Amino acid sequence: MAAMVRLHRQTDQIVEESYQRKNEAENQRDKEFVAALKVQAWFRGSRTRSYITHLNSSANIIQKRWRGYLGRRHFRVLVKNSVLIMKLNHYNEKATKIQKMWRGYYIRKYVFNYHSRKRYLEALQIKNEIVRSELEEYAEQQEQIAYRKREAQEAKKREYQARKYHFLISTEVIPGIFNSPFLPYPSEKEYILRSVKPLVHKKKKPEKDPYDPVCRSYDLPKPMQLPPLPEKPQGPFRDPSDVQKQRYKPFQQTLRVSTSYTALEEARQAMKAEEWVTRLNDNTFVPFSKKDQRYEPMLHTTSQYGHLPFGTHFYREEFLDKHIVPQVMSMAQVFHFEVEILIPDGIHLKVHFSNITICIQIIFYFR
Repeated sequence: MAAMVRLHRQTDQIVEESYQRKNEAENQRDKEFVAALKVQAWFRGSRTRSYITHLNSSANIIQKRWRGYLGRRHFRVLVKNSVLIMKLNHYNEKATKIQKMWRGYYIRKYVFNYHSRKRYLEALQIKNEIVRSELEEYAEQQEQIAYRKREAQEAKKREYQARKYHFLISTEVIPGIFNSPFLPYPSEKEYILRSVKPLVHKKKKPEKDPYDPVCRSYDLPKPMQLPPLPEKPQGPFRDPSDVQKQRYKPFQQTLRVSTSYTALEEARQAMKAEEWVTRLNDNTFVPFSKKDQRYEPMLHTTSQYGHLPFGTHFYREEFLDKHIVPQVMSMAQVFHFEVEILIPDGIHLKVHFSNITICIQIIFYFR
């Protein structure tokens, strides 16, 4: 109770003090507001700066990791290219060495072989000796033949002279000039004259008949001869040779007998073989002028509903699987896709995947 009384006495003082504190608070409100704004601004700024710092550090870490990944990948590509180039150079060097050794061996053994060349020269020398001896024998034979011809001509000439001067032969009454009575035996020419017959001069026949005034008309110029009569008789008659050819003409086979039953297949095989030998490009209908661009075939040539080539629709051997039902394969059984990857430094990787065949084609374009 005393406390209540005491508080009641201090009520005015408490009210006055509260009003004073309220007035002071009103007076200090702007300052406190400004101070609170500063504190909030500082806190928010520090929080934002710390967040931005965190974002920058995170971005730096991400960029560092990504750039490191790109650098390592680029370095791997460079290492692969360098290793491939080293392998190619190594293999080229080894291949060059193998080719050099093989070519040297082949040249030494078959082209410029010393021992074979030596044997060839020795055989050639022996052959030359044989040819020389044969030529010498042939020359001796030709000389003997020429000598016999000269002897025969001289003997013929002596015989002609002996026949020409046969009147100089000696007789039983009068000795000739080659049979002198003062010599023990006649000379050689005397024996030659005795062995031949005298030369007889043949009388020349007159080229023309002697002039006869009775047959003067026979010496007049003769008239020109009339042209010969044609062999073909007059009338509608055929030549006997034509009649003979028609009567005995050879047997003519029919087209079915003269040609082979498989002539069409043989002609096709011959045409394919000729095309395989003469063509320059394996795929005839794919252009090869632009190798850097991929060829995109037209729709009507690649579709299953396109037109057939000319001449294959009416051939009975073209549709061999006409009555065969094809097996439908699901996507789980057959898959095929193609991936193209462009790696830096001009490397173009092209991969075909399939459960039947796996084809990897790598094309390098080095700068």
